[in-house]
Amino acid sequence: MMKLLKAGVSVLLAGAMLGVSLAAQEPEASQDWAKLAAYRAANRQLAALPADARRIVFMGDSITEFWTPSFWSKSLLNRGISGQTTPQMLLRFRPDVIDLKPRVVVILAGTNDVAGNTGPASDDMIVGNIASMAELAQVHGITVLLCAVLPADRFYWNPELRPADKIASVNQKLKDYAKRKRLVYVDYYESMINEHKGLKREYSDDGVHPNAAGYKLMIELVTQGIAAATGSAP
Repeated sequence: MMKLLKAGVSVLLAGAMLGVSLAAQEPEASQDWAKLAAYRAANRQLAALPADARRIVFMGDSITEFWTPSFWSKSLLNRGISGQTTPQMLLRFRPDVIDLKPRVVVILAGTNDVAGNTGPASDDMIVGNIASMAELAQVHGITVLLCAVLPADRFYWNPELRPADKIASVNQKLKDYAKRKRLVYVDYYESMINEHKGLKREYSDDGVHPNAAGYKLMIELVTQGIAAATGSAP
């Protein structure tokens, strides 16, 4: 019996040590839930450059990440990460926004929360995370633009979900928050919605992400928003 117990303990210890060994060999990315490393190198390069008084950071998910490449410049920084939800963005808000010392941050978030990418999220949870990002920015003297979640009546990666009404609810809460806090609200939603509360076909090929025409409209709207918030276009 003692031999069996000793053998069992040895197996458990060996298994535990193997688990530690495997965990130690896992790449950093597998444990980086918020993808803090995604822009780390780019942020370090920016930190070594002279301050840019015109800098504007766009924080978001794939809709920001996939934005028309020609839109970006030395002063307009893309910090979108595909698939991300608002809690992930909130975790990386300091290195990807605050530490870059922009004059403006443009926050476009919430689509993947509605889709349940990192679990269920209520309207208040989504808006609360966005509000936390906005308030962190303001503490550091950064002008905030809040953007409406783009309309969608379906998500191709979660086809059983019917997100249209939840998106409308989140947007109303965001709009109300922006009004209370006197923030500029960029209303992509009202300009891009169709009769089914989805994204107009001329603005999207998959019902979620803008196409070239969609991004062209968004650039017009956000440029107007930046001018309204700062007194000058980007």
